[in-house]
Amino acid sequence: MSAQTLAEKMISKNHMGINIASVTIGVGILTFPRSLAKATGAFDGWISVVISGLCACLVGWLLAKLAARFPRQTFFEYSSIIVSKPIAYILTLLVCIYTMLFVSFEIRAIGNIAKQYLFYNTPVEMITLSFLLIVQYSVVGSRIAMLRLNLLFLPVVLVVMFVVLLFTTQLFEIENIRPFFSSDWRSLLEGSRVVGLSYSGFEIILFYTMLMKQPQEGAKAVALGLSIPILLYMTIYMFAIGVFSAEVATNLTYPTIELAKEVEIPGGFFERVESIFFTIWIMTIFNTCAMWLDITVLNLSSMFHKVHKTIWVLILSPMIYFVAMLPQNLVDFFTFADNITYFGMIVVYLCPILLLLIAFIRGVKGHE
Repeated sequence: MSAQTLAEKMISKNHMGINIASVTIGVGILTFPRSLAKATGAFDGWISVVISGLCACLVGWLLAKLAARFPRQTFFEYSSIIVSKPIAYILTLLVCIYTMLFVSFEIRAIGNIAKQYLFYNTPVEMITLSFLLIVQYSVVGSRIAMLRLNLLFLPVVLVVMFVVLLFTTQLFEIENIRPFFSSDWRSLLEGSRVVGLSYSGFEIILFYTMLMKQPQEGAKAVALGLSIPILLYMTIYMFAIGVFSAEVATNLTYPTIELAKEVEIPGGFFERVESIFFTIWIMTIFNTCAMWLDITVLNLSSMFHKVHKTIWVLILSPMIYFVAMLPQNLVDFFTFADNITYFGMIVVYLCPILLLLIAFIRGVKGHE
């Protein structure tokens, strides 16, 4: 029998907020300045970051309200209550496909970026496979222990990001950010759409609210969790444009890593800062992958109780790896990422909001 009490197996509002921040700050933060600079063509892209961040907060609030109506139940269980069991099976399977695809995207991203900046002679296939095996190991263990890793990793990532921005301050040129407020509303809305893809992740509130000590505080956890990426994205975009200019940022594949490459430590005793930056960044992508795979397993286990978690991980891993290897080049890879996000908007944003509406109209609620 586990020595942990039930209270020790629960997570607080702040812990959930950190989990949401960790899963949101994934691969998207490395690439979004390029897409945003292309959409807005100016420093004003920070306005798009705020607009899409506020939209994400609104959707996250609705998702948290849905999960809080059924405090200790899984997504499959409360979907069954709201729209019948057959439809709940379909919805939950679609969620599993979405979360599984997300893991494929993240591990492929690790493979691509690690080969470009760290392991020049190692095949992407080997880097991706090695990373997936480590994620597997994490997921078959304790769920609460895996979530608590975020408490350890996120502050380290934020400190490293702060140091990178601090040392690039000397490269910031005011001329690169002028003129201010020159983008029209269409450009800003397009910028909001592209940067909105980088906010994917807060939907974990649908699945992990049942682990919260106070499920009714889910909405506050979403607000806390998304405030960190909003501030971070705004700051990174401002520095990327201030250092490179919008024209140059548009042509960089990973502007955030390139920003780290510009860092020069006084005295020259420390070089290749981008490699250290990326190594630290792998920690947050590791947690992101682990949580998405865990949510896939959680949802499958809620439908098929007799299959052990380890068996699900062993069944899913070859499929995840196969899908991860499908994109043949960077264009295919980014198209793959966009398609996953659009699919996710339907499955984990639109469908749960409809579930909330139906539950509200029918007056359906769960029990503590």
